[in-house]
Amino acid sequence: MAADRITVVGAGFAGLTALRTLRKHAPDAALTLVAPRAELHYLPGTIWLPAGKRNRADLVVPLENFLRRERIGFQHARATGLSADGRILHTDAGDVPNDGLVIASGARFLRKLPGIEHAIIPCEGVDAGEAIRDRLARLQGGTLCFGFGSNPNEPIAMRGGPVFEFVFGIDTLLRQQGRRDRFRLVFFSPSQKPGQRLGEKAVGMILTQMQRRGIDTVLGEKPQRFEADAVQLETTRIDADMIVFMPGLTGPAWLDDTALPRSPGGFVQGDAQCRVPGFACTFVAGDGGSYPGPDWLPKQAHQADLQAEVAARNLLRTLRGEPVDEAFIAELVCIIDTLGHGMLVTRKGNDGRALPPLRAMHWAKAWFEKRYLRRYR
Repeated sequence: MAADRITVVGAGFAGLTALRTLRKHAPDAALTLVAPRAELHYLPGTIWLPAGKRNRADLVVPLENFLRRERIGFQHARATGLSADGRILHTDAGDVPNDGLVIASGARFLRKLPGIEHAIIPCEGVDAGEAIRDRLARLQGGTLCFGFGSNPNEPIAMRGGPVFEFVFGIDTLLRQQGRRDRFRLVFFSPSQKPGQRLGEKAVGMILTQMQRRGIDTVLGEKPQRFEADAVQLETTRIDADMIVFMPGLTGPAWLDDTALPRSPGGFVQGDAQCRVPGFACTFVAGDGGSYPGPDWLPKQAHQADLQAEVAARNLLRTLRGEPVDEAFIAELVCIIDTLGHGMLVTRKGNDGRALPPLRAMHWAKAWFEKRYLRRYR
């Protein structure tokens, strides 16, 4: 009997974790990764680019060694569509047939806000982190604005944690450089309680840290537009020499040329087992999916890894004709880094905790990065 052909779309956290899990449990399966580049871009580490604690080589990991070790084929391509039964992935380099499919191609940022081109979107990639680094190095002083938004059709589709890290990290960096007094740092948010998915205690801790550091806040006003030198909120206008903004998320554009079920916010609909309803042997994991769960269900690397492991195991069960009942765990774990310290925030079920800034958490975040990336180098 021929080996099962399993295709994974996306070389991010979810895609690579799905491949590792598939290989672990299906040593003879014919695995194929479809992605524009055989690289993992470790975006959590971009927060350290402005301070020179990381560079591009630290954060962009070539995957050739990993793919060779795990006997995974690679299709250098972008997904463009999917056959009606899900068994043929269309790409800009040709069709890729499969017996099973894991969609892990991530999300994209909504760029609908007027003047969004004047903002740097930090999680768009290493280029964005370098742009923040270079802009900050050129400035002799001025106003730095930081904020994030959400998807109005799916408010949970947002990623605000890195913005907190950039504002705290840049504050620390400017103090270390002896030039903090030349800059005004402003954080803005349409919510009175920004980062609420982190929990009430975490929000209070973050806002207290901003107050202690002299970071101004403008809360409860939606951004209306960005300009080359300003942020215009509903009633407040803020002069800006640099704008760091994280828009809300939606699904990748290639989904528009498929019949895959979509959520109101434009993501692939998945169930608690990461199955895509109506598509046999098709699973979704990571930021590109919409799943049942609590209103704080995060779009972050840790949650993507948890979903990818479950998606991979359930796909193999499906191919073997076994019951599929394993559901992913909803869990938020993050360290909000301040360049020298870190605030640990966790949520699981109804339980949540937030620890004040600790130097040990900064080193724990760096240790985790090194350990995580070692498996792919």
